[in-house]
Amino acid sequence: MKIGRNKFVSLNYELRLDGEDGELIEETSAENPLEFIFGAGKMLEMFEEKLLDMEANDTFSFHLSADDAYGQINPEAVVELPKNIFEVNGQIDENMIALGNSVPMQDAHGNRMNGLILEIEDDYIKMDFNHPLAGDDLHFSGSILSVREATDEELFELANEMNCNPSGCGSGCSC
Repeated sequence: MKIGRNKFVSLNYELRLDGEDGELIEETSAENPLEFIFGAGKMLEMFEEKLLDMEANDTFSFHLSADDAYGQINPEAVVELPKNIFEVNGQIDENMIALGNSVPMQDAHGNRMNGLILEIEDDYIKMDFNHPLAGDDLHFSGSILSVREATDEELFELANEMNCNPSGCGSGCSC
């Protein structure tokens, strides 16, 4: 069976920065594969395009430029937020609000995102909302373990997940 829309795909891969000999930043295995419903908007569009029509036991090795992956670094995604918005009952959780921590946030439209804390000042906190891999060229290599029709239950679960955030943020949110 070939990979296509609404197929349940299981694969293993290595993700490297800047080419096939670059720094290994993520790896899955046959015991702990990446599994997803193809065409559901959860994966990078170009990642899926490269896998289209592959079958179980096929191998892959491809490059995605930053523009085809998570985009270039957007300086406007680095913002200073009033420190008081992080207070709960007048206090800031210093375990969560610390330099280098990634903090789950929500914008005015209810979209979920993670922000990296860059600076903590007396009256503001500077955060970076760029994807951690923004600006990076990515190299994927691996193999397709299996391809099958997604079950009605999996498609129903996906629809419910997508309804929890109308933007289809892909954050794996649950309501």
